[in-house]
Amino acid sequence: MDKWNGSHVSEFILLGLTDDPQMKILIFVVFLIIYLFTISGNITLIIVCINEPRLHKPMYFFIVNLSFLDLFYSTIFIPNTLAHLFMKRWIISLAGCAAHIYAYLVLACTESVVLSVMAFDRYVAICFPLHYTNIMNPLTCTKMVVASWVNAILLPIPVIAMTLVLPLCGRNVLNHFVCELVTIIKMACADTFIVEIVFFVAVIIIVLIPFFIILLSYVHITATILKIRSFEGRQKAFSTCVSHLINVSVMYVTALFMYMKPTQNIPPNDAKMISVFYTIGPPLWNPIVYSLRNKEIKMALRNSINI
Repeated sequence: MDKWNGSHVSEFILLGLTDDPQMKILIFVVFLIIYLFTISGNITLIIVCINEPRLHKPMYFFIVNLSFLDLFYSTIFIPNTLAHLFMKRWIISLAGCAAHIYAYLVLACTESVVLSVMAFDRYVAICFPLHYTNIMNPLTCTKMVVASWVNAILLPIPVIAMTLVLPLCGRNVLNHFVCELVTIIKMACADTFIVEIVFFVAVIIIVLIPFFIILLSYVHITATILKIRSFEGRQKAFSTCVSHLINVSVMYVTALFMYMKPTQNIPPNDAKMISVFYTIGPPLWNPIVYSLRNKEIKMALRNSINI
């Protein structure tokens, strides 16, 4: 089923990243290396944070949850891409497409909210240090993470359901390496205004609201840090936020660029490269950033390997 005219489909053909055989070999090697580093880095970070009693703090609890998200997030993309890289026709069923879209939206939405929770954690730690242990107690932290998951599990359902019943025009071919929601919306024959509105509202809830929580938290954090008299004190306070700021900057720049306008005229090849950036990038550098920037994690790593 390669063609239709305003009808529904039962499967899609994915074109993948490239048709060049040499580039496919290079992509396979690079993606495989990235995946191995991603898996080993995040698993190491999780084990270190769980096994080291000094890291049983709210900040590291959230980092562990972030690493779990990164493990699943990279796993739904990279192995599937590697497995189909050298296939002549990469066919995915409508149900498989829906499941893939839902999985990565749930994980991306959860990560967005968890990053905002981490910003709130830093806000309480720096602005209200005397009340930190009371406010960020284990029960509260657990509730925040559970709420992040529940919100992310429910939110994508309406927009996915509305998108996958749209009549599509042309060929059932997606110029992508993943089953991507924005790409499918662009292919619709029918008026997509309602779908785009629902999509935009979902983006506001899951991207912009957490982003403004992060922004507001760091406005207060910056104001508090500037009141600290000693340079060492200001540096110490700010250093606890650097890793989080790096992750937030990368994730939100790409997410806002891709999803604030579902039908924007981004060239297909450029869209694929952006997708590569935000699908395999954050899961790889999150453990690297936290390991290199956090003294307590570096110390725990040294202790675990007896250096």
